Amino acid sequence: MSNGINVKVKFTFDVPCVWSYFAFARLRRALARFRAEGGQAEVVFRPFQLDPDATVAGELKVDVLRRAFGGDVTEAVAEITALAAEEGLLFRHDKAIFSNTLEAHRLIALAGRQGRGEEMVERLFRAHHTDELNIADRDTLKKLAAEVGVHWSDDGGDETRAAIQQVRHSGVRSVPVFHFADGPALTAARSEQDLFTALAEA
Repeated sequence: MSNGINVKVKFTFDVPCVWSYFAFARLRRALARFRAEGGQAEVVFRPFQLDPDATVAGELKVDVLRRAFGGDVTEAVAEITALAAEEGLLFRHDKAIFSNTLEAHRLIALAGRQGRGEEMVERLFRAHHTDELNIADRDTLKKLAAEVGVHWSDDGGDETRAAIQQVRHSGVRSVPVFHFADGPALTAARSEQDLFTALAEA
């Protein structure tokens, strides 16, 4: 695999999306294996918003789920929490805040320009799904950026909005979506082995 080719992986996702988190966790494990064997890969993060109209203040995620699916979502939340545990992830959704993710995606792009995109995405996923933080809140985002070693800037808002629109116009209606090099799209939370194979064959 040490042929000097840098595989470009495009990962389209949104932070509050459970399946995006599963997919990213598997991708990171696949990348670790690939890089350990001499492979080179760069991840490009493409922004998608589950709800572009979500507010910055946000609301309890369980209330959003009840409105979307109706009735008691306790069992569904318990099931997804158990699935997360199998992935080595800790989910806490009782007080999780579902809010607008524009600023989070802007921060991810900023981190990417500083060579810390993967670390920033992981921290944002954990902030939402485990720490129950509001990832639309700027003070919260600044603290998370500092944790990862990303230098904060207010730049990039227009570019992030344009990137979100570009993803929408490309036909993406659900996430996660992977593209390895110039290969076809892989949708849904694929297995770690599927992702490793895609890296190796790209």
